[in-house]
Amino acid sequence: MLIRTHDHGFVHPQASEITPRAVYQNRRQWLLTAAAAGGMASWAGREAWAQAASTTPKPGKLGSLPGKRSTLDGAVTMEALTSYDDASSYNNFYEFGTDKSDPASYAKTLKPRPWTVAVEGLVNKPTTFDLDALLKLSPMEERVYRLRCVEGWSMVIPWVGYSLSELIKQVQPQGSAKFVEFVTLADPKQMPGLRSSVLGWPYVEGLRLDEAMHPLTLLAFGMYGEVLPNQNGAPLRLVVPWKYGFKSGKSLVKIRFTDKEPRTAWNVAAPQEYGFYSNVNPEVSHPRWSQATERRIGEGSGLFAKRRQTLMFNGYAPQVGQLYAGMDLRKLY
Repeated sequence: MLIRTHDHGFVHPQASEITPRAVYQNRRQWLLTAAAAGGMASWAGREAWAQAASTTPKPGKLGSLPGKRSTLDGAVTMEALTSYDDASSYNNFYEFGTDKSDPASYAKTLKPRPWTVAVEGLVNKPTTFDLDALLKLSPMEERVYRLRCVEGWSMVIPWVGYSLSELIKQVQPQGSAKFVEFVTLADPKQMPGLRSSVLGWPYVEGLRLDEAMHPLTLLAFGMYGEVLPNQNGAPLRLVVPWKYGFKSGKSLVKIRFTDKEPRTAWNVAAPQEYGFYSNVNPEVSHPRWSQATERRIGEGSGLFAKRRQTLMFNGYAPQVGQLYAGMDLRKLY
């Protein structure tokens, strides 16, 4: 994501940033791995993968939120899913603490209902939506996306939601709108991490309007066939699969259309490390570590865990590469 400062090797993030919790391998993941190894090029292999992925074990504690399997190009990766246990217990959500286990421990205080999202700024139809209205706005889809964290780890998660563009079309952006700003809830009564000065609050992220309108940009309300757990950004969040994970704002309360590039939380806190675009780019290093490889959660632990090559745009280059034609992605990181 950032300007390369190491030509040989790389410096690992701190252990608290990259070491996962205990790995949980369940029967469904074995089926997925076996299907992949057995020849995903065949239709039989694809069917085995689809059947296994559609029967993901769930904890049975949250409400069901099914979605029809998406047919959108790039919306379903043929990779083994990260276990629900890992995906819901190893998180970045600084409003509940900076350790990866903090959100699962402390996000129980978040109250995802009642909930409203104000959509404002350079739009013809500014609207405040309640959660039920948003849930009914468009049919739900299940999309299996890779999630790549800037710290060097990744997951594969079946999200449930619909393209953000469905909401954007409802409010009718004006011709002068060029960017979209996303604001996360900042309530000290619900979010103990707000006592920290690590970031300015509320947490703000942003996209260029064409990025926000891209069909792969997901407004997610669930994962693994259930509503989102609090620690994963309940009751609704962004998922922008070709960007580092911090670009996908959680627990959104405001969406604002503007003609100026938003000042995003991490870009304000450390502009030399976190640029506005933050596209996954294995060729541009973070100042403190390489982005050339990543560690998939569930594939071993510690500094000697298996590493895989990071893909440009997180593997979504065929779908989104044209958005950045002619741009110097080393300068516009």
